Amino acid sequence: MTEVYTSAGSSRNVSSAVAPGGNTPPTNGGHNSPASPQFPQGQQPSQQFQQDQTQQNQQGSTNVVEWGLKEIIWPPEEWETQPRRRVRIVTQNTNGPCSFIAICNILILRGAIAILPPDRRSVTYEYLASLVGDYLVNTALNVDLDVVFSILPKTQFGMDLNPLFTGISSFRPGGEGGELKLFDLAGIKLVHGWIADPDSSEHAVLSKTEDYDTSMDAIVAADIAMSGQLVVLESNDIPTLGDALSKPAQLSEEEHKKVVDAMLIRHWLDSNPTQLTYYGLFQLNDSSFIEPNELVCFFRGSHLSVLYKRKDPESDATTLYTLVTDRVFLKETSVVWESLVDVDGQSSSFYEWNFVKSTPVGGNFAGQTGEDVARAYDRAEEREALSADMRLAHQLQWEEDQHERRLYEEHRRRKEAAAQAREEAQDNDGQRKDQKKKKKEKGDCIIM
Repeated sequence: MTEVYTSAGSSRNVSSAVAPGGNTPPTNGGHNSPASPQFPQGQQPSQQFQQDQTQQNQQGSTNVVEWGLKEIIWPPEEWETQPRRRVRIVTQNTNGPCSFIAICNILILRGAIAILPPDRRSVTYEYLASLVGDYLVNTALNVDLDVVFSILPKTQFGMDLNPLFTGISSFRPGGEGGELKLFDLAGIKLVHGWIADPDSSEHAVLSKTEDYDTSMDAIVAADIAMSGQLVVLESNDIPTLGDALSKPAQLSEEEHKKVVDAMLIRHWLDSNPTQLTYYGLFQLNDSSFIEPNELVCFFRGSHLSVLYKRKDPESDATTLYTLVTDRVFLKETSVVWESLVDVDGQSSSFYEWNFVKSTPVGGNFAGQTGEDVARAYDRAEEREALSADMRLAHQLQWEEDQHERRLYEEHRRRKEAAAQAREEAQDNDGQRKDQKKKKKEKGDCIIM
């Protein structure tokens, strides 16, 4: 792995390598690479990347996703290498590219890239990718620009990562393997805590398969040997090598051992659904691989987040925290960090920027994963939208009823007015007849 930087102090001053707008001239780190692509005269790499991304967006979906920005204060203590300042971190939507957002937030907290203008409220993938592209081009030594601009577009749709169960920093490349290269180029450590305890009964077999993909292949192979019966066994019935489990007649000794190994693997996977073990949690906090006050990318639950190993200024003890970037907390200004103290989040708490325990205005969501919170937020939005639709429907129906009622009342008034007019006309006609009759009777008297 290439040289990495820590938030407490890096061996290379990356913050000075990028202008506030992130648009420094493409110097390629001061080195000329024969494989570097040639850009049109006067055009920067970020401009070329933006044109490529625009063409891809025009060919694909016309919907441009924007991510909200949340202002926090960083660092929590005054550091010689980094003064305290206000920064804007990127929040994440449901199923957003968490790996790319985590990388961006670490670079933002380091001061390597800057979101401008300072009061900006949201960003797009294209905007962030141009900042990251500029940073990589101007700071990474001996970097092939073809590699940079071939990796970045893949981050828009997530990363294929395959952790090894034997070490917190061990990953095998998934797919074409470009994903891990991006962390190297950015100087960001990638860690996980999905580690098997050496004292566990599963450690021996997991040390052979090592990673998740290989372990799943072992389970599939054993299931085929068992004619599809392995996957239907209850996890509580998983045997060990010392069990007096009778070997099926159709299996050889080698096949039988593979079946038992697969059962052990499956039992371990089922027992650690959050992709974090307590042994791995202790390794993350105690290992010297992560330095005190360092920001790293943390893999857990098929999700990447920013992990911060904070050193208490008074006791020198270290505690793990994850940066809260779920969009449901966008307006919860007091929610910045969440403690990482157990494997399922049941004992976790939220903290403000200075690691004072916070009280969220909208309720305490600690102990839930980001995806759970986002899905709950989406369901609440759907219910609110449905409720709004119902209110609108009721309003429209009420207005229609009122209109019909007014028409009916107008028709009734006209009908009553017409009836009254007829009655008045009849009364007037009767009065005229009476007057004529009286006149006639008077006339007869005179003639006589």
